[in-house]
Amino acid sequence: MPSTSIRKTEYDPDSKILSVWFVASGKLYESEGVPPETFAATTSRNHPVPSGCER
Repeated sequence: MPSTSIRKTEYDPDSKILSVWFVASGKLYESEGVPPETFAATTSRNHPVPSGCER
């Protein structure tokens, strides 16, 4: 089931920062040190991205 809490996600492979924006608060959460393969695994077809989120 897609999450309705996440508005948008972005990933920068150079800095390994995953950015997540939330719908209700509009706040941005950033996680540092995320390996590209971890990000890829969470956005694969086997792990759906929430509606409205960018890959």
